[in-house]
Amino acid sequence: MLGALEAVVYLADYEQHRLVAVQDEGAPRRADIPVDGSEGGLAFRRVEPTRSPPPAGGGTRLWVPLLDGAERAGVVELLYPGEVDEATEEEARHFASLLAELAVTRDAYSDVFAKLRRSRPLSVAAEIQWELVPPLTFGSDRIVVTGALEPSYDIGGDTFDYAVNENVADLMVLDAVGHGLPAALLATAAIGAYRAGRRQELPLPAISALVDRVIAEQFPGSKFATAVLARLDLESGRLTWVNAGHPAPLVVRDSSLQPPHPCPSSRPLGLQDGPARECRIDLQPGDRVLLYTDGIVEARSPEGEFFGEERLADFVVRAEAAGDPPPETLRRLMRSVLEHQAGRLQDDASIVLVEWRTGREDQLLL
Repeated sequence: MLGALEAVVYLADYEQHRLVAVQDEGAPRRADIPVDGSEGGLAFRRVEPTRSPPPAGGGTRLWVPLLDGAERAGVVELLYPGEVDEATEEEARHFASLLAELAVTRDAYSDVFAKLRRSRPLSVAAEIQWELVPPLTFGSDRIVVTGALEPSYDIGGDTFDYAVNENVADLMVLDAVGHGLPAALLATAAIGAYRAGRRQELPLPAISALVDRVIAEQFPGSKFATAVLARLDLESGRLTWVNAGHPAPLVVRDSSLQPPHPCPSSRPLGLQDGPARECRIDLQPGDRVLLYTDGIVEARSPEGEFFGEERLADFVVRAEAAGDPPPETLRRLMRSVLEHQAGRLQDDASIVLVEWRTGREDQLLL
């Protein structure tokens, strides 16, 4: 019905380094496609269709990103016998949107795609963490939220969560003490308590107290987690947060890192001795807020140099100037952090990028 001779679905692996073909019985086997350095990867990175001639010549190969909302699931490759006009490309976009919805829906009750997307087994801790996180990207006309976790196959205590309800966006980035399964279990309890408080519409200090109490009661022996719990008013741009022993939020405005906010941090969750202090700033349209764990800025090169806050902010600014969508910015950032450590991640790393009133939703939502 589309006029295409063939169609192949590729899903992104957990690290977003490869696009893995959904193989069909009786059809020729398809090799994985690198996200960097391929036409299919270009469609995934730019979140827009790309075209290339087929290997045998003649016709057109159209690559269309698979988007569930603003979440990048992969790409679909469509082979046409001739040129592709705008009407045909628009039909292909609708087709890709349907494919993405089917893939995400099936992923909720089947292991087929989850197994396909991994190049090696996930640790038990990583299985838990990937089930906890919301979609990696959300976009609307007032806010874009995108997150990333590393190491994808062995992530332990780092995690993030968010929810966008009418005029309010709630966000949290958390780093549980320790590594592996014990850290993942602590993070799971913390996320559960956070969601319970958030859905009761409690103020941030009360949510912090609830998470603190759950960790203290369920994980004795001075176990704790550092975190930032934030709330953004999507109408006014007022950002409020409580900081529980965690790296403070960074704000990038007009291509420069803003001075650090003077609001002091409270003690980590599980060790608090009083109400957490609430901090607030007013964002300007286009501001980008970075919530992250110390595995990002404390990533150390073989020469002992930290990745650092300035390098983090500069990377985001340069990605914006290059026209990279927010999810691509974080994908490339995680690769840069890994390269800074000569390919060996020394600690879990988690980050959330929030953009307020950017006007870039058309680029994200096709």
